[in-house]
Amino acid sequence: MRGEECRLRIVLLGGGSGKRLWPLSNEVRSKIFLKVLKAGDGGKESMIQRLCRQLDEAGLLASTAIVAHRNQAEIVQNHVGGSIPFIAETYRRGTYTAIALAASYLHTKLKADREEVVCVLPADLFVDNAFFDVLRKLPEVLAESGARLALLGSTPNHPSSQFGYIVPDQACGGPATGYQPIARFVEKPNADDARLLISSHAMWNCGAYAFSLAFMLSHLKDRGLPEAYDELAASCEQLPEASFDVEISENTRPSVVIPYDGLWRDLGDWSVLPDYVDQQVIGRGEISSDSSHTHIVNELALPIHVIGASNLIVAASADGILVASKDKSNQIKAIRSSSPKPRYEEKRWGSYRILDHSASDTQSETLTKKVNLLPGKHTSYHAHQRRKEIWTIIAGTGEFVLDAVKTGFQTGDILQIPVGAGHAVKAISQVEYLVIQIGTELLEEDSIRLAMDWQEILRLCGRGSRPTE
Repeated sequence: MRGEECRLRIVLLGGGSGKRLWPLSNEVRSKIFLKVLKAGDGGKESMIQRLCRQLDEAGLLASTAIVAHRNQAEIVQNHVGGSIPFIAETYRRGTYTAIALAASYLHTKLKADREEVVCVLPADLFVDNAFFDVLRKLPEVLAESGARLALLGSTPNHPSSQFGYIVPDQACGGPATGYQPIARFVEKPNADDARLLISSHAMWNCGAYAFSLAFMLSHLKDRGLPEAYDELAASCEQLPEASFDVEISENTRPSVVIPYDGLWRDLGDWSVLPDYVDQQVIGRGEISSDSSHTHIVNELALPIHVIGASNLIVAASADGILVASKDKSNQIKAIRSSSPKPRYEEKRWGSYRILDHSASDTQSETLTKKVNLLPGKHTSYHAHQRRKEIWTIIAGTGEFVLDAVKTGFQTGDILQIPVGAGHAVKAISQVEYLVIQIGTELLEEDSIRLAMDWQEILRLCGRGSRPTE
């Protein structure tokens, strides 16, 4: 398949350590899942929701897959549903490994033809709809140019040291063809070098790559890596912890860059993101009139007041509070060297927030969290071996299954779950409840899943399905 006859596959890179937009982002809820952008219906949407909406409008969503760490599977489903294939990384090893896994998955699991063109995009991409018109040209550009790799380059409007640069080969053709051969790459130069690069018609690297599936599969073979997805995923820990640029782009010729003059922004830190948020205050808070270019993003129930302070970002969540000059806010990535367990997580069925976690002298732990279960959603049928739980229903009605016996519940009910008891809950209306866990090693991993589908769970009722220790 060549030119327009070649199908275009889209792969979204959804990984990230969640440090640059702390405390709202964490290792599970990375920046692409923050619902701070204005949606078409007047509500809020996340970066990944915005991008998937645009891909849908461009007719490309049906051929899209998402690759991210395995612990982000449920939050991906929460934001974009379960119809988009999810490719799980077992380890965070950088964009090279993520793209290698995606190529293997497309070929092995989705039976994609080796000649199909794959376009890899960062899931935090903020672009206008014209960007997707350029994407459709990628199969044709690869076929016409004979290049093994094509990248998109954004025309710089200022000398930034935050982006990588693509330097075109001016001696080998010009922009009349719609693409230019690549001479070299420069990664995040200082401001003076960036000015020189711009004078040489260098472009910002958008992080968008296109290649035939055969190209990536051949690369895996050359490195002695398995082509089959299950084998490659099993050896993921041994793959290079490096970027796609270092492993592939800088070593691949011929390669071309397609100039893109439309809107392109990296919303990866607090110095940029607030400019694309339509409110100065999100959540409870107030900013005095003499505080210019200051934003509050508050997920806490307590109000935040800013008086006489300009150019600040004040961000608060269950994981912590950040007060920083926007110009210096990206330093949080270096300061937050460790990644403690997130106190807020989104699941396919809703979300939960940890309120308290304490340990006693008897080695017993107590953890309290508030759970929000969306209408019509349900948890899996599962059991815990190291803890019992006490639930207090704050609001809502639903169905509760305990040891294969189904009952209803409403606001004010208290539900007791012994150690080892199978249990699941489904919301009829939106449900909020407090969970008190008491036991040892209060980890999310202490969970034995017995069934996922609600109809399957109901079929278990009456049979008895309590697991043995």
